[in-house]
Amino acid sequence: MRTYWRLILLLKSNAWIFLCALLFMGVSSVFDGVSFGMIIPVVDIVFAGRQIVLPHEERIPAFVVEWVSYINNLAPQQVLNYFVIVLIVLFVLKHLGVFFQSYLMVDLGLRVVRDMRRVVYDRMIELSLDHFVKTQVGELVSRITYDTSVVKNATTESLRDLFYQPIQLVVYTIVLLGIRSYFAIPWSLVFVSVVLMPGIIYPVVQIGKRLKKLSARTQEQMATINASLFETFSGIKIVKAFSSEEGEKKKFNWHNQNFYRVLLKSGKRMLLISPITEISGVICLAAVLWMGGREVVHNNLSPGAFLAFLAALLSLVKPFNRLSRVYGVNQQALAAAERIFEILDSRPSVSEASDPIELGTIQDSVAFANVGFKYEDKTILQDVNLTVHVGEILAIVGKSGSGKTTLVNLIPRFYDPTEGEVLVDGIDIKQVSFRSLRSQIGVVTQETILFYDTVRNNIAYGRPDASLDEVIRAAQAANAHMFIEQLPEKYNTLIGERGFRLSGGERQRLAIARALLQDPPILILDEATSQLDAESERLVQEAIDRLIKGRTVFVIAHRLSTVKHATHIVVLDGGTIVGRGTHEQLLGTDTLYKSLYNMQFETDT
Repeated sequence: MRTYWRLILLLKSNAWIFLCALLFMGVSSVFDGVSFGMIIPVVDIVFAGRQIVLPHEERIPAFVVEWVSYINNLAPQQVLNYFVIVLIVLFVLKHLGVFFQSYLMVDLGLRVVRDMRRVVYDRMIELSLDHFVKTQVGELVSRITYDTSVVKNATTESLRDLFYQPIQLVVYTIVLLGIRSYFAIPWSLVFVSVVLMPGIIYPVVQIGKRLKKLSARTQEQMATINASLFETFSGIKIVKAFSSEEGEKKKFNWHNQNFYRVLLKSGKRMLLISPITEISGVICLAAVLWMGGREVVHNNLSPGAFLAFLAALLSLVKPFNRLSRVYGVNQQALAAAERIFEILDSRPSVSEASDPIELGTIQDSVAFANVGFKYEDKTILQDVNLTVHVGEILAIVGKSGSGKTTLVNLIPRFYDPTEGEVLVDGIDIKQVSFRSLRSQIGVVTQETILFYDTVRNNIAYGRPDASLDEVIRAAQAANAHMFIEQLPEKYNTLIGERGFRLSGGERQRLAIARALLQDPPILILDEATSQLDAESERLVQEAIDRLIKGRTVFVIAHRLSTVKHATHIVVLDGGTIVGRGTHEQLLGTDTLYKSLYNMQFETDT
């Protein structure tokens, strides 16, 4: 129930639409109820040829008595004429109300889903990197697309029926009790209906509980399918290279079949709700018809009054039927809502200080003081102490898995150290705002990240207001301008998802151009030249050499030839600094560095 109320609270900003819809619900229900009163004069006066009789007239409101008296004085043909005209007017007004309330509820549902997707996306984009490491991309996409679509049903059709059907129930019940009171219909007919009603409710509740569990499984299966699709399509080159198409087909078909089975089970239970309520309603109706029919046969009851009572009773079945379906739909929606609120309730593990400091342009140094980092009880870094001054190049080398990338990821606060501090100009970066810190850092990652956009927009990603001349200069400095000029639309060429249309070296040079355009005081180059050929690497290294004046640069590279001219080199092993110095010093004193260099030299030759 708490989850559902949280879902309803999402309507708050659009409450006026909901209130207007409620007004039209009331209008259409009232006209619906009035139409039942038209049955009595038509059946009694027109078809049966008898006047309407009001038993216990003294207990009936005067306006009803006067209305009945007026009708009784009309000729049957007049009654029929009035009935046809009023019937058309009532149904036009009723269905106008139905249209407007349905339209408003559809609009409300779409607004809620739109706002929910925005809120969920905003929350996701704020979460720390560790959340994205733990969760598959396909599952995150499924939360924003599929889960929110399931919730839409609870805020359109279901929410409308949740209010509209009770209004109708109230109107029909008032009509039912009014007819019973005015025309002396036995209470036994009402009691039969009340006694049989739980037969509708109980099985629906049981089915609804099962639906919620099945819906949760459905959303999980949808997330699995999305994740499988993302993995396959993003790695399509490997799939083709290893001729694994058939294996991928089998894997997808297996997930798809599981999804089908869960949907079929869910659909079967949803379909059971309608016949159960219909059958229960028919049993109730049959009992009332048999008991009331006997009274009509023995002239103890007006045929028109009994038919109006029967019509009102029959009309009660539809709201119960709709409400039972609402219960099932809502159970499905609640499972999706719980997954959505799980995201909304998540908090980033790396958060900004409540009153952050605006960090000025770096003037002195970046320092690691007794830094340690653990990830799920695994020690990645331990007791790291080092200081890098402005204008210096720090090269970080070590075996794969030694903690090189983790170390530089602490600088822009992609992660926070579990021990110690990272300081910029002596200020703990936990105390400064994300924007003021990250605006000073340019990053070129080992995995080149590009977007489905033009070459120009990818280079200008960090500076969307940059002019074309500035973009071109950055591309020239990164040795990218020549191949860009050969593209079909040059800087306006769409590069495909993740830069799929470009070679690995070309993608890497665009990423370097992006960092160069940002012109940051701090540069992090994580394997930045790993995908460049020797000539391109030389040109990019020259650009980096020009760029580092007055800046602090952190370089990670497998190719040790790229770090020979670094101001300092640190060697990491098992998350600990085991060597420091220049290239020449480490070759003479550090066995691990010498071993890495010799291996690289042998590989290159």
